[in-house]
Order: sequence, then C-alpha cells, then structure tokens
Amino acid sequence: MIKHFLFFVLLLFINVRANAQKQTYVFVHGAWGGGWEYKMVDSMLSAQGHQVYRPTMTGLGERVHLANSEINLSTHIQDIVNMILFENLHDITLVGHSYGGMVISGVAERIPERIAKLIYLDAFVPNDGESLFTARGENEARAMIMPHVKDGMIEYFFGPTKPTPPTDVPHPLKTQTETLSIKNPAVKSIQSFYILMLPSGDANKANFAFFAQRAKERGWKMIEMNGDHYPMRNQVKNFIITLSKCK
Repeated sequence: MIKHFLFFVLLLFINVRANAQKQTYVFVHGAWGGGWEYKMVDSMLSAQGHQVYRPTMTGLGERVHLANSEINLSTHIQDIVNMILFENLHDITLVGHSYGGMVISGVAERIPERIAKLIYLDAFVPNDGESLFTARGENEARAMIMPHVKDGMIEYFFGPTKPTPPTDVPHPLKTQTETLSIKNPAVKSIQSFYILMLPSGDANKANFAFFAQRAKERGWKMIEMNGDHYPMRNQVKNFIITLSKCK
C-alpha cells in the first residue's frame, strides 16, 4: 500500500515538474515578415508540449490585404495586446525579432502582468521617447530606408522576395517613425534576455551589437548565437535550443 502511495506521489511530482517547464510562447515577427516565419518553430515547440502563438501584425503576411500607409507602431502594439487579452494568456514568454523589439517593448508597457519573460531576438531595444529611426540613429536610418519607400510603404531591400507567398511584403513606414513611451516601472521586474546573432562569429561586428550592449547595461542575460538574422527561418533546431537557455 505504501509502495503504491509513494509511486503515485512520484508520478505526481514528475507531472508537476514537467508542466512547470512548459511555456506559452508568443512570437512577434520583424518588419516585412509574418507569423508564417515561425511555422516550423511552432511545430517543434508544440511537439514538446509548449503552447505557441505566432500572430501576424496588420498589413503583413496573410494580412497584407489590410496594408496601408497609416499603420503605425501603435497599431502593431495593439495587435499583440489584443491577441494576448482575447486568448486570455498569462505568464507568457514574449519573443520579439528585429523590429519586433519595438513592438514587445510597447506591449510590456501596456500589460506587464501578463508577461513572465521578454526575449529580444537580434532586436531593437528602445529607450523612452525613441522611434526605430532614432534608436538606430536617424540619419543612418533615413539613408538606409528612405530610398526604398513608395507610397508610405518600405519595400524589402535585403534581397529578392519570392513571387508567391509566403514571402516578405512592404512594411508601413510610420511603424518606424512613431516614438514609444517607456515609463512603466513594472516592466523592470520582468525577466529579460537578449539573443545576439553573429553572422561572422564576431560579437563586435554583429549588426545588433549596439542594442545588445544596451540590454547588457540593463542587466539582462546575454546569449550569443552563430548565424544570420533569421534563425527561425534558417536554423530552427538551433534556435529552439537557444530559446531553452533563456532561463
């Protein structure tokens, strides 16, 4: 009888521990992209028992039919906030890639109580009052982006796009020029991580080294990963291993 009881307690402990390790991931894609980028990540994490959400922000991905030049950063922040609220998610791990760092920073300002972890994946880390343009350095940003703007939309300019979906699509300019207010003290209590991608294996030459340094100065845990800017597209297994180190 006692053996059966102890066996039951052991099974219960194992089950509780396993469930405690399961996470609810919300992936926020970068400029030009969409939730489609995380399809394989979703499949692999779901197979491990995690919950995965990969929303596409207004005007991008499968929501490209809603694209217009009036979409701004606030629109995309509201997209993610609404998804979290309407799905009634709590204790989430919120992952923002590239431009998505601006978005998750705004989401954290709005609903910090819903977030257990923030993970910035090769992403922008804004200070209070900055836009993506000013965070990057406005002159540099304008020189890089404005030649590719047409009718208030930024064409993808890092290489060819595919003729059929899924593919990168034009991104609303106003999402990168609207400033973000960062004042909520509750955000500082959220466990935060920064994953810096190393295309050449040298952290000093990484494209987002400046923002990784900001994250380091804020006391976030730093993780480096070899590879290009899109690990969710090009090295899914290694990306998931890297995510598991965010603890």
